[in-house]
Amino acid sequence: MSFERQIHFVDKWRYAWPAIIMVAIPYLIWDSLVTGTHWWFNEKYTLDFRLAGLPIEEWLFFFTVPFAALFIWEVIGFYHRRDRKLSRLKRLRYALYSLQLLGLLFFVNGKEYTGLMLIFLGGAIIVDRVLKTGLLWRTKFFVYLAVLVGVILIFNGYLTWRPVVLYGEAYQLGFRVGTIPLEDFGYGISLVFLNTILYEKFKSTAAGATD
Repeated sequence: MSFERQIHFVDKWRYAWPAIIMVAIPYLIWDSLVTGTHWWFNEKYTLDFRLAGLPIEEWLFFFTVPFAALFIWEVIGFYHRRDRKLSRLKRLRYALYSLQLLGLLFFVNGKEYTGLMLIFLGGAIIVDRVLKTGLLWRTKFFVYLAVLVGVILIFNGYLTWRPVVLYGEAYQLGFRVGTIPLEDFGYGISLVFLNTILYEKFKSTAAGATD
């Protein structure tokens, strides 16, 4: 679908792949450090090969999922042409910035997965502010967010129901949506959010350089 005529996502790969690789690095480090405690992978459903303690399927997750998400972002942009800035929501920015502090409190009290998820999610919000991409205040982003939540419900729901991924309950709050830990939603959203921020920043920088 990257070669589909209207969206022609292949033309934007030069912005997508650098963003994907840059964001994958901290998430792979996080994943590698906590696999075996916060979560682990059912050997029944994964290949035996491990790299830094992670199955190859998990490595691919950090490249295939953001790639698909960025394609979805472009599709939404193509059809959602009335993108508006939600200026009133900017009043919430300072409350959202406090997510990192809240995450630190959870982390030091043993809920390490909850804490790390909030720290990364809060970090993505700060990066959005620092890079002046302003995605969080656009109607397009909330359409995107709704699609992401739907995708998480389907695919993460399957992976946790099977179960391909198992969890150390002591490191999370214990609230689930079906079989999905609440933290998984924040984890997935922060991953895709950071990818989209960098992707949009690279696009706008390239556009500015050609003006």
